[in-house]
Amino acid sequence: MNMSVTEAHAPFAMTGRDWAALMDAATTFRRALHTHPELTWQEEKTAAAVRAGLESAGLAWRTCAGTGTLATLAPKAAGRHIALRADLDALPITEASGRQWTSANQGCMHACGHDGHTATLMAAAFWLKQHEEQLPGPVTLLFQPAEEGGHGAKKMIEDGALEGIDAIYGWHNWPAIPFGQALCPDGAVMAGNGTFEIFLKGQGGHASQPEACRDPVLAASAITLALQQIVARRLAPQHAAVVSLTSIEAPSGPTVIPDTAKMGGSIRLAQSGDREIINALIEEVAVKTAAAYGVTAEVTLQPRYDATVNHGAEAALMRAALSAELGADWHADTIPAPIMASEDFSYYLKEIPGAFALIGADDGKGHDVPCHSPRYDFNDSLIPIVTRLYARLAGAPLP
Repeated sequence: MNMSVTEAHAPFAMTGRDWAALMDAATTFRRALHTHPELTWQEEKTAAAVRAGLESAGLAWRTCAGTGTLATLAPKAAGRHIALRADLDALPITEASGRQWTSANQGCMHACGHDGHTATLMAAAFWLKQHEEQLPGPVTLLFQPAEEGGHGAKKMIEDGALEGIDAIYGWHNWPAIPFGQALCPDGAVMAGNGTFEIFLKGQGGHASQPEACRDPVLAASAITLALQQIVARRLAPQHAAVVSLTSIEAPSGPTVIPDTAKMGGSIRLAQSGDREIINALIEEVAVKTAAAYGVTAEVTLQPRYDATVNHGAEAALMRAALSAELGADWHADTIPAPIMASEDFSYYLKEIPGAFALIGADDGKGHDVPCHSPRYDFNDSLIPIVTRLYARLAGAPLP
């Protein structure tokens, strides 16, 4: 792609009321965003492209949370005021998708589909603007930065993004769900998460004299196994949770037992009340297991996002729109809820009613590659589907 991200909005201005041209423009925009990804809280060019696109649509906008942007349609309409949200940021991953529009920013990649989410909301902005007088209530568009661990939704809320909003809707493409299906349950749709670090301090020495040492590597190995008992034996089976040990660092030579080791991992939980229980057990298991090996353990716990919990009435409205758009077999019956990945859309749903859907991307054409993989690429066929879904939720005419 030779088009810069700041030029990518230009095709929108020429679409008029032609739906096909609008979808082509949205795809072009998406691929330009993909070529020029920006990391969490660094979405300056992406924000500029979004704002230029909104201006092309004839929409006023305001800055929100730095690189975030808000725009409202039909602000004086009498009906319920809804919000629609897209996320902007990319990930620190080196792309290996082989696409023509592959990332030009080494070590940075849209490996989660936020480029597609943004392009879809931009397409909705143009379509809704064309039918603004027919909207039953106001519609606010939230282009949000820093979803990937940056708590961007929290900052948007603090900057007034939800003022006057009655309900909010969002979505995420999901490669593990077949194209044409989706997941939008009442209650938790995605899990909460957190991270932890364990620092182990022992006494290093020569590998031939283990009795003179206090081995932090051996302690780390025992802690790794012991942590797996938290979910298996310390939580009720009805409580979905994951404790994953993802790294052990203990650099040393082949004949040297090191003084220290560092471990890291993450947790996932479907019920927010389990966070305190799991965190307490991680600390207990690490400290007591380490002590059994003559090693000390210091545990650092970092909460991230709570579970993304749909509100019943809004989830029902979104399911009705999904059924109307995808047909009677839209529900992904084989996918259990909640998905154990996490989303900062949870912040919005803790403040006001709303719903979040996972919409299938796997069309049998290579779009089954998981999010956060260097081989991932967004399925552009989702853009018209979700743009129409947004139109249904907003009460706008359909193409």
